[in-house]
Amino acid sequence: MPVLDGDAEAREVLGTEEAVFEPLVHNPKNGVTAGVWRVTAGDRSAVLKLLTRNKAATGRWAASDEPRHWNHWRREAHLYESGLAQLWQQYGIRAPRLLACVERADGDVALWLEDVPGEPGTAWPLARHVEHARRLGAAQGAVHPDDMPWLTRGFLRQYVSSNTLGQELLDDGEAWQQPLVRDHFPAGLRHDMVRLHQDRAWFLDVMESLPRAFSHLDQWPANVRSHGPDSVLFDWAFAGDGALGEDLGNYLPDTVFDLFIPAARLPGYAARAYEAYLHGLRESGWQGDERLVRLGVCASAVKYDWITALMLARAGEEQLDYGGARTVSAELRYRERGLTLAFLAGWAAEARDLAPRLGFPQAPSGH
Repeated sequence: MPVLDGDAEAREVLGTEEAVFEPLVHNPKNGVTAGVWRVTAGDRSAVLKLLTRNKAATGRWAASDEPRHWNHWRREAHLYESGLAQLWQQYGIRAPRLLACVERADGDVALWLEDVPGEPGTAWPLARHVEHARRLGAAQGAVHPDDMPWLTRGFLRQYVSSNTLGQELLDDGEAWQQPLVRDHFPAGLRHDMVRLHQDRAWFLDVMESLPRAFSHLDQWPANVRSHGPDSVLFDWAFAGDGALGEDLGNYLPDTVFDLFIPAARLPGYAARAYEAYLHGLRESGWQGDERLVRLGVCASAVKYDWITALMLARAGEEQLDYGGARTVSAELRYRERGLTLAFLAGWAAEARDLAPRLGFPQAPSGH
């Protein structure tokens, strides 16, 4: 397809002279994403996602030219062009169809994708999340693509290490006495989160030593929709090498961190989803030690080490939803996230107990 501007690209993709561009919610801080739009022309529509390395972005969200870096600017285009984004389709998880991939004159890449109708994961009932976990297990147990030079490697360590805001507050008594924190975080959370931070390198070493799986690495309800029988998974920009169970360990707490499911339901929901994931693995013929899967899920709690520090740093600020478009109740956010962090502290404790029984060294802080 020739290099075209947005209107001309829409004409090629949608077959019309006039199109309406509607901005969609995304992370505006990420230097990789110049914008995301739903493009409508009559009764036809598509989603345009513009990838760039030219957008000003600071710190952790800066775009990277390094192909293995977690925020490599062109990875998602590679995933779609290569077909890897559709590898899980026979297990009920697919990506939107690629309609066009356009190399623009300024160096940006325009991804024109299927506009997927259906129910967003943010509105799914609990049973649908559990079914998604089963499909994920079946896909990761069966599909092992060849490595490609632009797939993420070392994602978890890079991602966690790039999140440094507020870390100096973790053991600051005054920070923990801010009203939102004091009144809405469970008792004992300070000790547990300081301990998780101190053991961070150990958790990362464990995660990197576990059985590997082709992983999406950004699974959460806002990145998935149901379309007919399928789960349609978006935003493949981080995809690559991960630990078996790491995607599930991301998906479950994120359903609560962003207020899609009440924290009170997380223990039962997580237990059901984990069993479904294991069932999917076994369905696909995976015959490994399921304790290693459990360790992958539990040790993935380290990914959220940064959230505690962030919440301490921002307890005096207005609370905004994903994308920053609307305010959310600060009290509700701190209560729900505090309960979720306490749940993750339980995962961390389970990982510290389980790892030595599987041949790993003991965590620095002990059992």
